[in-house]
Amino acid sequence: MRDNERGRLRRRQQQRRKSTQRMRRTKRSAVWSHFTLVNDNDAKCTICGSILKYNKSTTSLNYHLSTSHSAVLQTASGTQPTIAMALGRRVCDSTKAEGITQRICNMVTTDMLPINVVEGQGFQELIKYVEPGYNIPSRTTITTRLEASYAKKKTELRTQLATANVALTTDCWTSLTTESYITVTCHYIEPDWRVKSAVLLTESITVRHTADNLADKLNQAVETWGLTGRVVACVHDNARNIVSANSPTRVNWHSVPCFAHTLQLAINDGFTTYINRVIIAASRLVQHFNHSSLANIALKAKQQQMQLPSHKLIQSCKTRWNSVSEMFNRLTEQRWAVSAVLSDRTVTKLSDARTLELRDEYWQLMEDVAPVLETLKCATTVMSAETEVSVSDTYPITFSLINVHLKTDEEDTSKVGEFKSRVCTSLSERMKIASDDLMSTPPMIATMLDPRHKHLGFLTPPRRVTAHAKLLEVLAETEAEAECKSATSADAIGGQQELVGGRAVPVQAAGLQRRSAYALLMGENYTTRSTNDVEKEVDSFLKDPPPLLDSSPTTWWKVNEGRFPRLANLARKYLAIPGTSVPSERVFSAAGLTVNRLRTRLTPDHVDLLIFLNKNR
Repeated sequence: MRDNERGRLRRRQQQRRKSTQRMRRTKRSAVWSHFTLVNDNDAKCTICGSILKYNKSTTSLNYHLSTSHSAVLQTASGTQPTIAMALGRRVCDSTKAEGITQRICNMVTTDMLPINVVEGQGFQELIKYVEPGYNIPSRTTITTRLEASYAKKKTELRTQLATANVALTTDCWTSLTTESYITVTCHYIEPDWRVKSAVLLTESITVRHTADNLADKLNQAVETWGLTGRVVACVHDNARNIVSANSPTRVNWHSVPCFAHTLQLAINDGFTTYINRVIIAASRLVQHFNHSSLANIALKAKQQQMQLPSHKLIQSCKTRWNSVSEMFNRLTEQRWAVSAVLSDRTVTKLSDARTLELRDEYWQLMEDVAPVLETLKCATTVMSAETEVSVSDTYPITFSLINVHLKTDEEDTSKVGEFKSRVCTSLSERMKIASDDLMSTPPMIATMLDPRHKHLGFLTPPRRVTAHAKLLEVLAETEAEAECKSATSADAIGGQQELVGGRAVPVQAAGLQRRSAYALLMGENYTTRSTNDVEKEVDSFLKDPPPLLDSSPTTWWKVNEGRFPRLANLARKYLAIPGTSVPSERVFSAAGLTVNRLRTRLTPDHVDLLIFLNKNR
């Protein structure tokens, strides 16, 4: 027993000696001027009272002093503390600060955020954590920078549009707060044959949407951007007021109805047949599943049990006929899972099931009409392209739908045949394919200038001849306008003088002497021969083998511009016209949610600024 007690005593003495030695070693570091050991594993800061873990190393203690009490340390050492040390954080240099500010501006425009997002507490806390030394700019500073970017981008766009022939698209939209906006986009083809587009303006409309007021808005936009005399056409929907606004009595460009909207109206006419009953019944069924969490959960279970795709049912929308096709396809895919849920009395009441269950003929009609709707949907998708030529596809697609896809077959049921016939008749009337003025429309001229469609195989031979004659007429008019502008420019400088034969004579007189010399050298019928050259160019273009159907017409023109220079200039003018007004609609589809959600923090001017910078990046 005594030996055990002696052993314990020796061990205690050894521990005291080790602890004393450790204290002596640790006290050699300067950090112990500001720390005291609480126990063997903890150290307490005498400045702020923080308790830090200590395990024979003073690294963590040094880090605490340098980051939290650097100014105290510098003062104790007798040296002048730096700004970073005095603030207890690192300084963000001017280059990095400028980069952060620029990215904040980009974030606001890219994500369509309210400008006062920089004043939000969460945003400020994030920036202080990521870059403590950065001074967050105020809302006024961000606004000033965005306005400067807006002015710079407008100047750059104005330079790009200085000599281009452009086409416009326009659309109106009303927010949830009943504020109306109008947007105007422009489209053009650059000298290197790239199709370009830009948003010109997005303005609030505080007056009635009459034809005169809308025409004033469009003319004002054209004048503001210096595009007077260079607008080829304006593409718009079929609303009566915007159609009247683009009449020749109000504007100086062609009016082109949106093909997608025209096709939608024709399809809606087809939906007025028996198929409308199916749409109503299917919409009611989908609405039940979308509003019943119990039915929705049961549907997911049935999908997994039957090994069907876990897809939600799609509801149709009146303003998007494509949604009817999507609704039919999804219901057909999930038919047996839907029927299983409706037959389950623990989920669906018998009375509800009798109301919601679709007839077998409805299911069959959805399946039969699906290929027709899919073809019409494909036509809409192709025509809605924004970075590719689309207007030249308008009439080839229209005639293909009428003569092939909407033509009634013997295999069609009576209801599908009725739908096809109604859509075909409506589309023919709305596109005015029997009109004598068809060959003069911009889409048809663009079709003749598209190397893929120049043969006009969808027209009858007599109408084909008429169309090609119209192309030659348009080309001759364009040549005459170019000569007139050239002559006007020459007359404008008629008062200037030029050295001819060693003496100063007016430029106009010098021009007359040159024209006389040219007439002597080239012959009086030189201009007539030039006209014949135009006819030869058109004839050679029409005889040239067409490219593949899926090729790009702009790529073809880029290669063959030198062979057909006159037609190339005309193609650059007409092929820039979009086939639909979708570009202007996309402006609102991207910005609409933001405007509705944040309208109380966005002025109309800021809406225009944000949309302009967002779309013209």
